[in-house]
Amino acid sequence: MGRPMPGPGEPLWLPEDRWWALALLEVEARACRDCGHPSTDTTDPAGEYAYDAEVVRCHACAAGHRRVTALQEQGASTAGLQVHIYRKGAAS
Repeated sequence: MGRPMPGPGEPLWLPEDRWWALALLEVEARACRDCGHPSTDTTDPAGEYAYDAEVVRCHACAAGHRRVTALQEQGASTAGLQVHIYRKGAAS
């Protein structure tokens, strides 16, 4: 929250820090797992046509998908596969 690094013997988390962390956990627990909006709003029948959507492409995710697809086409097993995506030219 912008306070300086705690000195020796000072707590890392102040009571207000803990309060904010717990509040964030509660907000996240009540959010839709797909869109992130509050489930109390998104499941309200009155809001059925209150939302719109935009389709965007994440080029990093697309690169990962292309790599996995290439492995599948080669007959490689993708069980347990984790895809680490990095920007070309950046240190990996």
